[in-house]
Amino acid sequence: MKDQINEKIFDDFPECESDRLIYREFNKNDACDLLLIRSDAQVMEFMDSPEYENIQDAEKAIIENQNLFKERQGINWAIIEKSTDELIGYFGFWRLVKRHCRAEIGFALKPQFWGKGIMKETMNRLINFGFSELNLHSIEANVNPENEKSERLLVKFGFKKEAYFRENFFYNGIFKDSIIYSILETDLNCNE
Repeated sequence: MKDQINEKIFDDFPECESDRLIYREFNKNDACDLLLIRSDAQVMEFMDSPEYENIQDAEKAIIENQNLFKERQGINWAIIEKSTDELIGYFGFWRLVKRHCRAEIGFALKPQFWGKGIMKETMNRLINFGFSELNLHSIEANVNPENEKSERLLVKFGFKKEAYFRENFFYNGIFKDSIIYSILETDLNCNE
């Protein structure tokens, strides 16, 4: 049984890859692509956080991602398409609860890459990283109930619905519902 996060992961940023993708640390040159993602109305529809308004918003987020890693509190990867070297999205373990070996994931893709198996490939690689290298016991995802695409992806990957919270999140003048999904390492082993 895993009962401790692998802190060595935070010594050097863990770059990873899959068949079509490279997962690397964000750098300042990624600001334009991150702005495109986080200011796109389709991407932000169910994100329940403010759209980025300018390049400074993206630059600030990149610095926050880098600091999160330096402080050993999370890992956020830029998703790079190998064939074009384009930043097409991101995936991260952004809320790490070390005491419980649990992390929350967050992810997004540019809309032109939706429906191409990119996020499935990403989740296969990085969820496995979370369990096998970071030593997580469980991974959660907090989803807006209207975000059916994310729900389908999580369920297809083996995540189970843990909770439905009614009006537990206040955003943009409205109380919104949240659904919590999770996957345990043992769930993942059962799906293989």
